[in-house]
Amino acid sequence: MKFSNINKSVLDKIQIGMSESYIRLIKEVDVRKFAKLSGDNNPIHLDEEYAQKSRYKRRIAHGLFCASFFSALFGMKLPGKGCVYVSQTLNFKRPIYINDEVEAKIEVFQIDKAKSKIYFKTTCKVKNKIAIDGEAEIFLP
Repeated sequence: MKFSNINKSVLDKIQIGMSESYIRLIKEVDVRKFAKLSGDNNPIHLDEEYAQKSRYKRRIAHGLFCASFFSALFGMKLPGKGCVYVSQTLNFKRPIYINDEVEAKIEVFQIDKAKSKIYFKTTCKVKNKIAIDGEAEIFLP
């Protein structure tokens, strides 16, 4: 079976309202690894003394680290392997701290079968409060 036939089959099974979620505890080691990988060594993420003097009063996780959980959901769950991220909007509404448990969720709100595209609402919540939200466009080649 060709790869494009697999993706057409997947696209035919997807419906508006379908969703997936991923829960992750934000650990110190994760924040440090993300800082090293991304090059974002902003002291608000890495320096407790600096962060205590900020409006947040303690270190916060990188927003894009937490938003990257959407990529895991798209690539591994819905629509799954082989999909391509086309676009993502992000609104950072509240900080995510080290040791917070984050629930990332994606939900289908539009499907364009002619263009093999799926549109999702995306959210990251901490204690059931939205920390990040936005929309994503995913392509099935």
